Amino acid sequence: MVTIDTERSGQRLDNFLLATLKGVPRTHIYRIVRTGQIRINKGRRKADYRLQAGDVVRIPPIDVKAPSPPAPDLAWLSSRILLEDDGFLVLDKPAGMAVHGGSGLSFGVIEALRVLRPAARGLELVHRLDRATSGCLLIATRRSALRALQESLRAGAFGKHYVALLQGVLSGGTRRVNAPLLRHETGDRRVVVHPTGKPALTDFTPRCRYRDATLVDVRLGTGRTHQVRVHAAHLGCPVAGDERYGDPKTLDMWRQRGLARLFLHAARLSFPHPATGQRVDVESPLPNDLAQVLESLDV
Repeated sequence: MVTIDTERSGQRLDNFLLATLKGVPRTHIYRIVRTGQIRINKGRRKADYRLQAGDVVRIPPIDVKAPSPPAPDLAWLSSRILLEDDGFLVLDKPAGMAVHGGSGLSFGVIEALRVLRPAARGLELVHRLDRATSGCLLIATRRSALRALQESLRAGAFGKHYVALLQGVLSGGTRRVNAPLLRHETGDRRVVVHPTGKPALTDFTPRCRYRDATLVDVRLGTGRTHQVRVHAAHLGCPVAGDERYGDPKTLDMWRQRGLARLFLHAARLSFPHPATGQRVDVESPLPNDLAQVLESLDV
């Protein structure tokens, strides 16, 4: 039995179990929740239930052999912390690393940080980045900070700025895309522009035009899944190297130019400090692999 304290109040049940039952596969945790083996105050709850202070959680014996800690040396991840303060840290997430485990991945950023900091009980993602996207990722280190940061996020108090290379020449000044996005939960779970989707707003501002591509600054007015990638494709200028929303015929051309991944980088993140309310601004420089691609392009 585990009694929930005020620090864990508000945490989703699945996230609490993932942090508590380290080494137990995510799929197994969802299975025991779904089958009612996890009881809260003697009753069944769904995985997205928000725990309350005083809740009594019954966790049955788990007869699952926990896997060994990830083989790779994860110490390098600590060197990518751009800023750490009371209750949060901002990580310069590398491209190709998921923010959390799942879909065949044994671990992601959050699991790796929990391995590096086993005593830290409050490590949680404040927001997410696509696996293929690099740059600023905000992570709470305390439950109280997570609640404050997520409230600010919902209130629209975050500033999210990206740098992207779009295929084709984007003419004119800032182009605003105000197009609702709908996420399909079947197949490859693509996101599409659809009138019944959630509101989504993105500004694309050309920074440099090349012969067949445009480097843009991107400002998000909302934070939908794959928003930049879908809105760029909606403009007719998909993000270079985008295997899902771009033109498959161009992927080899971009690889020949040295682009081995999506050209999308979360360059700057601003948000209110969870304790003081003062504005926090964090920047991540353009990674070398993307900078080298730009040097290979013709103006």
